[in-house]
Amino acid sequence: MDYVIITDSAANIPTELAQKHGIEIIPFSYFIDGKEHICKDTAKWSCHNYYQKIRDGARVTTSQINPQKYIDFFTPFLKKGKNILFVGLSSGVSGSFASAQIAQKQLSEEFPDRKLVLIDSLGASMGEGLLALRAAVLRKEGFSLRTVKEELLRARDRMFQVFTVDDLMHLKRGGRLSGISAGIGTVLNIKPILTGNAQGKIIAFSKVRGRKKAIEALAAKYEELVENQAVQTVAISQADCPEDAAYLASVIAKSKPPKDIITVDFEPVTGSYVGPGTLALFFLSHDNVRLK
Repeated sequence: MDYVIITDSAANIPTELAQKHGIEIIPFSYFIDGKEHICKDTAKWSCHNYYQKIRDGARVTTSQINPQKYIDFFTPFLKKGKNILFVGLSSGVSGSFASAQIAQKQLSEEFPDRKLVLIDSLGASMGEGLLALRAAVLRKEGFSLRTVKEELLRARDRMFQVFTVDDLMHLKRGGRLSGISAGIGTVLNIKPILTGNAQGKIIAFSKVRGRKKAIEALAAKYEELVENQAVQTVAISQADCPEDAAYLASVIAKSKPPKDIITVDFEPVTGSYVGPGTLALFFLSHDNVRLK
């Protein structure tokens, strides 16, 4: 087809899988104790080492992708006569999508005959990545850019993202929770159950005591809300808790087996805000599944 599919590294698609499906990745950057790292080849990135550094007290910061970086990444494809479908990190958690919109406006003037379609995933990690992978499958099947855009917008509104964190203090540092609430929750072993709402923002909708109950709460949401699981790919992202991810996968595979389960290491940029031990589950549900 005459269009390329681009997403950012926050989509959490492993490099090998992105290459298999012909998906281009524009990388985010993050900083560990002031040293910049670029999210490029996932095969060269150690999930365990990264999250262990956070556990050990390393200072991790991130930076959004600015308009010029989008322009520099998109331009070579447009010059080759390609149209572009870009699936981006939720505007509810990052200003990067707004930067992509600025780039789109400038490039539309420079390349008036080309189409540059932007999709705000309203998600992160595989909540974004599953949309990009869906686009690649539809492109391979011969669907037009317009049709794929419409399908992704429908799928976006059906994408349920549910996750839990192991340490509330990371959410506190990211401005998602008060220090008092985080401190009390940590002492009492309270685990929040979180999701992405209709605006793509992270909200807590439940809480349980203990890690096992938190994992079971994710599985329970899947069993309650998943639709047509036999024909869909479900994704799990784990921030250095592979045993918990395997347990979650086994539970959902027994309750309502999906077509496939992809388990990935939680990428470093959004992972820095939720912290080590975060476990997330992504699947398609009904049209109005996002909490308002």
